[in-house]
Amino acid sequence: MKHQRSVTNAVVWAVLLLFVCAQHAHAYIDPGSGSYVLQLIVAGLLGAGVAVRIYWKRIRASILRVFSRRQGEVDDYE
Repeated sequence: MKHQRSVTNAVVWAVLLLFVCAQHAHAYIDPGSGSYVLQLIVAGLLGAGVAVRIYWKRIRASILRVFSRRQGEVDDYE
């Protein structure tokens, strides 16, 4: 676990260092890039929606377990 934290810290510091030391890029954003970013956002939202639909019974049971006052109120959907 300690090794994993040190590796994570090293990666975070390396990425921050790259952003700090970055120079100006004399480039442009291609018009197709906006379309690609839009596709990524839509695909991510649809993927999240499908995941919620698949696991809805488990999500609902977990939420009801958290907010129920008595342990016997929630049915187990697993």
